[in-house]
Amino acid sequence: MEIRQPEAVHDFDGILSGAPVVKAQKFLGQITSIYRNTEHADPDTLMCDVYTIARPENELNWGLTVLYPVLVNGECNMTRGHFHEKEERDEIYVGQSGKGLLMLMDETGKTWCEQVFRGSFHYIRGTVAHRLINTGSEPLKVMACWPQDAGHDYARTEKMPFGSRVFLVNGEIRVEDHE
Repeated sequence: MEIRQPEAVHDFDGILSGAPVVKAQKFLGQITSIYRNTEHADPDTLMCDVYTIARPENELNWGLTVLYPVLVNGECNMTRGHFHEKEERDEIYVGQSGKGLLMLMDETGKTWCEQVFRGSFHYIRGTVAHRLINTGSEPLKVMACWPQDAGHDYARTEKMPFGSRVFLVNGEIRVEDHE
């Protein structure tokens, strides 16, 4: 019997490595539209790293999002958020480290959050938009697993934005209705 090395390794300190891993970075200048106010904010600020092992059709992708503890004029750093193009495709998030929120929004615009922390488990229906928000002082690291063909529909969340915004004011989390 042959014993092989794994094609990728997740070190649980925040790195996913190996031949099939693709790393992408998002900078503030690429996502300014999701924040209420980016005046005087540096567009070259690194907001997140996303590591993905993309699999062939009909298989599962694996990923790791590292969302940095950045405030944009008091608003907590967040991912763009999206619905799935194929609504019958669900997704799983598992908190690895840090603390934050998983903001969810149904097709009617109803928005709610779940706390994210080391070991938290989040089952996300394919019909629900989702975004991560870092509310802590260290990187928020979240592992994800989703079907390869789920797709990301960002246009829907641009037309119907998430119903709330999250700020850090004097060390306290404040959630406000979206304007």
